[in-house]
Formats: sequence, structure tokens, C-alpha cells
Amino acid sequence: MNHAAARISVVIPTLNEAAHLPALLATIAAAPDLVAAIIVSDGGSTDQTPTLARAAGAILIEGPSGRGSQWQRGIAAAPTKWLLLLHADSHLPPDWPTTIRRNLTDPSRAYFGTLRFASADLRARLLEALVRLRCFLFRLPYGDQGLLIHRDVLEAAGGMPCLALMEDVALARNLGRRRLAPMNLIVTTDASAYIRDGWVRRAAANLIRLLRYLIAPDAPAIRDYRR
Repeated sequence: MNHAAARISVVIPTLNEAAHLPALLATIAAAPDLVAAIIVSDGGSTDQTPTLARAAGAILIEGPSGRGSQWQRGIAAAPTKWLLLLHADSHLPPDWPTTIRRNLTDPSRAYFGTLRFASADLRARLLEALVRLRCFLFRLPYGDQGLLIHRDVLEAAGGMPCLALMEDVALARNLGRRRLAPMNLIVTTDASAYIRDGWVRRAAANLIRLLRYLIAPDAPAIRDYRR
């Protein structure tokens, strides 16, 4: 395969993301030689998200909310083997297509980015460092870091778990350490939830949810949670 000529599909789950989606879609659409399709998998937005997606030329897939099932519908509609899974509030650096192309050489692995928060707060830098440590020690990236994955690897890992929450953790565990690798891509994510809830409180709540999931993945409190 000529990996330099390989193309990807970008899949984005959404629920009322009108404030964030246009900027991300514009960034992705600026790389038509790399991106074969942009797929927005909406979970019932009541704002302008669907209209904005269509206006930007994205393929819009609509259905019930739940991030895992939204990923599944979006991935099913993707025309390419390579998939880039992104959250709607993500921002990519200008050279992101170059980084992606460099990681299309090994379709047996899945690649995650480096998380950065859109905040100058020193607590954001501390949390970013903790995320890097988590990924180094446990190979446990979250969905807001982005994931570049070949469809064959995804299918070999059992596909995208149909979970409303922790689908990213479940997928990482199914992939295992051997099939997960970092890529040199900084993915900047919105920090408004941390600013609103407090950095320590939000981080602690996320850690508690992770531990509860690891202890009891099928607990109703985890399964029914909505972001």
C-alpha cells in the first residue's frame, strides 16, 4: 500500500456542539488530499449542530444519544479503512495532516494524541502531565486525545463498545498495550467544564468514575451516565 496516498475518514460524535463544531470542521476540510470523508454522528442535538454539519459538507448521521452507539453509526458510514476519531470540541494544530500521514505506515496499531487544555491555568498543565503519566504507565488514552485507528484493528478488538460513558476506556483495554501507541499530535480540548466545576473537583470526579467503571463496568450508575 502507498501509505503516503492513503486517506482517512474523520468521525465526530455530537450533541449540541454548535459552539465548537464549525472550527473543527473547517480545520479538517482544509486537508482534502488526506480526508476522504467527515462524518458527524449526532445524538439528537436541539441546537444548530446538524445544520452546521451539513453546511460544512460533512456526512450527517442521526440517531439516539450515547457516545458509543454514535461512534458505531459514524464508523459504519466511513468509506475508508483508516479512521480518525475526534471529539467535537477538539482543536488540531496546523501541521496535523503531516503527523497523521506519518502514522499510516503500520495498520496493526492505533495511535493517540497528546492532550492539551485550552486554558493558561497552571492546573491545566498539571492535569496534562498526569494524563501523559497515565498513558505512559497504563496505555489508557481518553477520547479527547483523538484516536487514529485502522478498521481491521478496531474490528479485531471487538469494535467500538456500545457504552454511553467510558467507551474510550473500554476500547483502550480491548486494544491492549501492544496495539496502542502515542503519536506526535497535540489535541487541544475545551476546558470550560473544568473552569465551571473547578479543576480539582472535575478531575477527581472523572477519576472516581473511572475507578467505578473498572470495578463494576455494568453498574447502572456508569451505564446510564450522560455527559
